[in-house]
Amino acid sequence: MNFSLTAGGRRIDLSTPLCMGVINTTPDSFSDGAELACSAEKGFVVDIDKALRRAELFVEQGASIIDIGGESTRPGAIRVSSEEEINRVVPLVEAVKRRLDVCISVDTSSAKVIKEAINAGAEIINDIRALSSPEALGLVAESQAAVCVMHMQGQPHTMQHNFQYSDVVQDVYSFLQSKVAVCKCAGIRSDRLIVDVGFGFGKSLQNNYQLLKELAYFRSLNLPILVGISRKSMIGEVVKRPTQKRVPGSIAATVLALENGANIVRTHDVAATVDAIRVHSAYSQG
Repeated sequence: MNFSLTAGGRRIDLSTPLCMGVINTTPDSFSDGAELACSAEKGFVVDIDKALRRAELFVEQGASIIDIGGESTRPGAIRVSSEEEINRVVPLVEAVKRRLDVCISVDTSSAKVIKEAINAGAEIINDIRALSSPEALGLVAESQAAVCVMHMQGQPHTMQHNFQYSDVVQDVYSFLQSKVAVCKCAGIRSDRLIVDVGFGFGKSLQNNYQLLKELAYFRSLNLPILVGISRKSMIGEVVKRPTQKRVPGSIAATVLALENGANIVRTHDVAATVDAIRVHSAYSQG
């Protein structure tokens, strides 16, 4: 199924899956956040030059979208203030916008951050809370930005402690279907919408792999599917390796996701993921 996405002033062709490179501007990211910090005595400060070099590398490696996040959403994470999130994210959005011709996504749920990020040049809002925060829906609807709505049961600080599903695939599908309807009623057209089943967000290991196995079911929403499985615990629990050594497992899961209809792959490891996308595309067209 071929899609094109309208994101800001861009028209993005999704007839071939694309790679979204992750840049975390947080001190407690399980992947890269602390690597992008200044040597500051007064807490965590993002080194814009380091982060910009990371974005440049990702583009060189084949990323079509850069996803910038200023709030950790790993299990157990505590929310930060909107002001702190803006300070971490917006200067980098502005720097990437000036330097690179690449689509910029911002991973946030805060209406204040959404507003400032879009004003700074963000073209996609990647919201784990599916625009449920007050004013978030209206701000995106009034803009030209695309939005990714994701399923999460609970909140990051508690989501892995207490979750229940009668049928995880159907429950997630119904949630996304409902959220898409809300977005459309608010004036967000289908060509500005992306869905994400939310691997690792309020789900057991079995839930995650059931969703991966049944990902093709979500094609009937008739929207692009984004997957974020890179280095997550669903990989670590299977391969029994620490975060930095989960790349091969992540690529294996990526290929399965591509085979089941993923259109955008969100990853910390752009070069390996782009290679996987290219090989899978060649296989699909063979």
